[in-house]
Amino acid sequence: MLKRGFWCECWTEDLAEQRPPALLASFDAYSAPQADRWVSVALRTISPALDSDASDEAWEWLYDGRIETRRALLRTEPCTVSVTHANTRITWTIRPALFLPLAHRQGAELPACANEFKPRSTD
Repeated sequence: MLKRGFWCECWTEDLAEQRPPALLASFDAYSAPQADRWVSVALRTISPALDSDASDEAWEWLYDGRIETRRALLRTEPCTVSVTHANTRITWTIRPALFLPLAHRQGAELPACANEFKPRSTD
């Protein structure tokens, strides 16, 4: 059975470089409040480290923009939230999604090679 929700991503882009944006994190949310809370928690967490302009952008969204984002999500519309700190743009995207159930692994036999994997130690 399909489950409705939102696919959330956080991208960073170095505005001084000619490289494509990099995916920093992703999250599957199963409600509009859960999706916008993911962005809210991230912005509240990083805001002390942002320059004053970026911090102002973050708090403007937290106080005013978040309401519009939540309304759009309740209408199942995609949303984007961005802040620019120095030469880095951080962008959160939230898109409506249909999630497919995956096969349940409990009680299933994993292939023999699954137990042979050992993480490399870093020196």
